[in-house]
Amino acid sequence: MADRTPRPSGDGRDGDGIRTFPFPAELTVGGVGMQVGTMGSGTWRVDAPLDRIHRIDFHVVMLFTDGPVRHMVDFAEYEATAGDLLWIRPGQVHRFSRTSGYRGTVLAMQPGFLPRATVEATGLYRYDLPPLLHPGPAQLTALRAALGQLRREYEDTVTLPPSLHTAVLRHTLTAFLLRLAHLAASSAQGSRERSDTTFTLFRDAVEQGFATNHSVSAYADALGYSRRTLVRAVRAATGETPKGFIDKRVVLEAKRLLAHTDMPIGRVGAAVGFPDAANFSKFFHLHTGVTPAAFRAELR
Repeated sequence: MADRTPRPSGDGRDGDGIRTFPFPAELTVGGVGMQVGTMGSGTWRVDAPLDRIHRIDFHVVMLFTDGPVRHMVDFAEYEATAGDLLWIRPGQVHRFSRTSGYRGTVLAMQPGFLPRATVEATGLYRYDLPPLLHPGPAQLTALRAALGQLRREYEDTVTLPPSLHTAVLRHTLTAFLLRLAHLAASSAQGSRERSDTTFTLFRDAVEQGFATNHSVSAYADALGYSRRTLVRAVRAATGETPKGFIDKRVVLEAKRLLAHTDMPIGRVGAAVGFPDAANFSKFFHLHTGVTPAAFRAELR
């Protein structure tokens, strides 16, 4: 699987000014493409700006033993507690909480450490899946056991030659990731099954058309529903109005473009359906409390 993460410049920053941290190969046992250990015990780069947004070009999975912990991933705040897992994928903008104590086990995986078949089977690049996972008691027991076994294999550098040690790590890591991927997919499927069909169709239509279509009536007409039916379905599924749902998706995309690219603000606005830069700035300020320029400046 090719690494999809933007390449940092010489000073560790991409063209958008967000610092990207590479996989800390120098901190791993034997230089293998993964590491696992206790949070805060050298498994994370000491020069990472924990309370400033940054990217990583590798996968991180955190299994928490305490909480609550607040962590931002792609501009959404997640609150994890004991027994929860947080899966951060390459290229995602994230930020550690300054006030939270991170306790538990952290796993880091370098893109390319696992073969393509395993990458596909475990959904390593399923950015549509939720980053925060809440396993049930039986799932948590199995995940803890699998991660514990992976950690023991990782730290055991004496009973096998290096080539076999790496092979065992790949197999043990795959076993853990298959359990993790099943949990992530099940969580997403459960959410979809709990959603009303009307809302599901609306959500999918918004995902396809938010960059050009902000009209609730247009979505209702296209889906064959009355505006009132659409309002009821969206409110039941999300607690918000269809217009609020559309606007939230537009704001997220605008934030991503402002953070991840050097596109002029006018072009960012046009990319999310606002040909007029002034109208885009008003919209963005209304929903975020800051102007697009101020939002981008905070990330630099």
